[in-house]
Amino acid sequence: MAKKMSSTKKMLIEVARQLFAQNGKKDVTMNDIATASKKGRRTLYTYFNNKEEIYKAVIDKELDTIIERLNIVAAQKSEPDKKLKNHILTHLDAVKDVVNRNGSLRADFFHDIYEVERKRRKIDVKEIALIRSIILEGIEKNIFKRMDADLSAIIIFYAIKGMEVPYIRQNISSDFEKNKNSIVEFVFMGIKRNRTSR
Repeated sequence: MAKKMSSTKKMLIEVARQLFAQNGKKDVTMNDIATASKKGRRTLYTYFNNKEEIYKAVIDKELDTIIERLNIVAAQKSEPDKKLKNHILTHLDAVKDVVNRNGSLRADFFHDIYEVERKRRKIDVKEIALIRSIILEGIEKNIFKRMDADLSAIIIFYAIKGMEVPYIRQNISSDFEKNKNSIVEFVFMGIKRNRTSR
């Protein structure tokens, strides 16, 4: 069972996130975080050894918000095809929201993509499990074709992940936004059963 995070640590992470978002990671010092938190350096160093550690905690917290939103979708009482469509759209919107709400940190997320990807691995595993459970439900209800649920979940997950950057980037996101339902339908063409073949 995961250890509950103290309210002080949560607050320090949020203060750091705001400073990183405003100024970018490289222009924020531990002293800046301590001052902005009104907790002092000693308290800050009780929880974090250096700026890199607090930056990683910020990434973790931001990525956790994505899986939290996907868990809400998974808990919905809706048909598997609608649930999977909602999952895909929620994933894209959640990632876009995380990147956009972090201002100057956005460049760091793209620049430091290896670190972000390393941190994402554990939530990726959780998300693939959510997709797999939706697929299995869809197969059981005869909405999806019979398929390897494990492999299909991985393929769908990476298809969604591949859409993130085009969806986030400002210059084409308006076109993507207009066409996202068609793009999601395209993903479904391979897994949905034809109504006549049920």
